Formats: sequence, C-alpha cells, structure tokens
Amino acid sequence: MKVGTDGVLLGAWTDVGQSKNILDVGTGTGLIALMVAQRNPAAAIWAIDIDSGAVVQAKENVANSSFADRMTVELCDFRHCASQWPNKFDLIISNPPWFGNSLLSPDAGRTKARHSVSLTLEELLHSAAGCLNQYGTLALILPFDKREELKAMSAKHGFFLKRETIVYPLPDSLPKRLLTEWMRLPLENPLQSRLIIEHARHQYSGEFVDLVREFYLYM
Repeated sequence: MKVGTDGVLLGAWTDVGQSKNILDVGTGTGLIALMVAQRNPAAAIWAIDIDSGAVVQAKENVANSSFADRMTVELCDFRHCASQWPNKFDLIISNPPWFGNSLLSPDAGRTKARHSVSLTLEELLHSAAGCLNQYGTLALILPFDKREELKAMSAKHGFFLKRETIVYPLPDSLPKRLLTEWMRLPLENPLQSRLIIEHARHQYSGEFVDLVREFYLYM
C-alpha cells in the first residue's frame, strides 16, 4: 500500500502536540510515521508492521529521511508485542485494516493491508489500551460506516472520545471517512468538526489544502 489520502489525512490531522513516545501501528511504507516525525521534532517514533516487505520499504524510507536518528521500524505483530515495550506511549496512531467484509485481494500484501484478517479493530483497541499511558491518545481513521461500531468497542475497552472530524469527499456527498482521537480519561465536551476535501473534481477546499500543504509538493 503506497501513499494514500487516508494516511495523509491522519498524519496531518492528528494532534502530535507534546508527545515524546509515538507508535505507528501498521506503518506500511512509513508514511504516517514520517509525517509525525516531521511535525514533532522532539518525538521518538516506533513504526511496526506484520508485512516483511513493508518493513523493508519503511526502513529504507526512514533511512533516507532526516528523522532516522529518532525512528525505529520493526517487524512486529501488535497483538504479541504490545506488552513488551518498557515505556508506555503518549500517542498511538493507526490507519488500520478495514475491509473486513469485502472480497479478499489475490495479492497477499494488499490483503494484509486492506482487510481485518490480521488485526481486528477490537484487537487494535485492546492492545492499544495496554500500552498507552494514562494521559495518552489513540488516533484512528476509519470508514464513516464504522462509527457506531467504533464507539461501542472503544467504550468496551475504556476509551473516551477526545476529537472527531467527519470527512466528506464533496459538499453534497455522504461522509466517507472518520478521523478520531481517543483518551483513557473522560472528556466532557469532545471536539467535533467536519472536513470537505473537494468543492469539485480536483478543486480542493481551502481547509483541506491548509491541513496537508506541508506534505504535498503541488499545494
């Protein structure tokens, strides 16, 4: 899985703030991890994936960046290694596999990246709950139709909504994506907003351009 809008949205939207230890789950080519490193020059970042080819490519991309001295890329199954890190994370970020009910791709790598056959949403939340610190944040992007499922599972695993942005491809279209941040402590008034990507085909909205301009050469 190469660079896609979902990963760019999550990497640009997430509040990296004062986070010192950040984990990118399912890093793929390292896109989100590198974006977070660019936005937070003080953070130490771990990027993990279960696909050996993705890890090789992510390591190459990290090595060719100016952030390599504070980034670690590992071949790791989040379910099995979540309890092995000595320190808990300030931020866990993930563009998780989400085509759980669709037809599987004949390409094994794409299947791992696009389907919840290797890490379900519930497993992701369970593992994140175990290695996120008390004041830490979990940031996710999912299809909008997973919203109610995500809310129910998050409550089950002790997460509380911190921030939510509903993403619309066009002003008059149905919502397509959901950007969310979750905390381990309850927040009385979670921040809620919406983001429109395009006003018309290839006519990007000002808010989208403002969000991602640091990561696209043509904006």
